[in-house]
Amino acid sequence: MSAPDLRVTLVQHDTAWHDPAANRARIADALRADTTPADTTSTDLIVLPETFTTGFSNDAVAGAESMDGESVAWMRALARDRDAAVTGSIQLREGDAVYNRLVFAMPDGALHHYDKRHLFRMAREQEWYAAGRDRMVVEHRGWRICPLVCYDLRFPVYSRNRADAARAGELDYDLLLYVANWPAARHEVWRTLLRARAMENLCCVVGVNRAGTDGNGHPYLGGSVAVDPLGTAVVECDAAPQVAHAVLSMERLREHRRRFPAYLDADGFEIDLG
Repeated sequence: MSAPDLRVTLVQHDTAWHDPAANRARIADALRADTTPADTTSTDLIVLPETFTTGFSNDAVAGAESMDGESVAWMRALARDRDAAVTGSIQLREGDAVYNRLVFAMPDGALHHYDKRHLFRMAREQEWYAAGRDRMVVEHRGWRICPLVCYDLRFPVYSRNRADAARAGELDYDLLLYVANWPAARHEVWRTLLRARAMENLCCVVGVNRAGTDGNGHPYLGGSVAVDPLGTAVVECDAAPQVAHAVLSMERLREHRRRFPAYLDADGFEIDLG
C-alpha cells in the first residue's frame, strides 16, 4: 500500500539577529497569518531555516541553549499544536561543546536531532562548533526523511541514497531535507545543487533558506524550494519572507524509481568519518 502524500510547509524567515524570542514570535505570527491552505493546521511537516533563532553567527555560541531550553520546548509545542513535525537548526550546547543542531520535533512529543557534519570553514565555523558524525533518517507518516544542514549540500557522498539492506527494494530515504543560511553571493549554487541531489538520489528534496540581511551585512535571496525526483520545482519562493506549501507524492516517487532504477547500478563505497 502506497504511503500518503506528504504536505510540507516551508517557512522562509527573515531572522532577527541574536534574538531567539523575537524569532519564535515572528515565525508563530507568520504561520498564524498564513491562509494557504485555509486550514493552516493541515500540514505534515513544518521546515524552518538553519539557526532560525539567531541567524548564522559564531558570536551566538555564547548564548547557546540546551535541549531543555526555550526554543526546543517551543518547537515541541508547535508540533503538538499543529499535529505536524517541526524541524530547523539551533545553536545548542551539550557538555563543553556547542553544535549547529537540527532538531526534529514530532507531534507526539518525541525529539530527534542531527548535528551538522560539514562546518563552514570560510566563516571559521569549525573553530566555534563541534562537528556531528552520523547521518539521521526519521520516519514520519510513511516517509523516510534525511535532514541535513546548509554546507552539507556541497558533499554528495555523505548524502548518497543507497539501497537499504534491511528493506529489500527500498532506498535509505524518500525525502532529503536541507535547512540553510545560504547567501545571495552563491545563490545559483543553492538552486543547482538542490536539484542535483534530487535527481542523483531518486528522491524528493526540500531546501529552506532564510531571507533578508544578517547582522554581518550578508544579504539572502531566499529561494526555498521543494523539488521532485526529476529536478522540477513543486514550489519555489522568491526573495521575500513567506510561508509556502508543497504536496509531495509518494506514488509518483515510487513510479519514477520503478521506471528508472539507477540505484541498482550505483558504485559501492565506504565513508571515513575520521
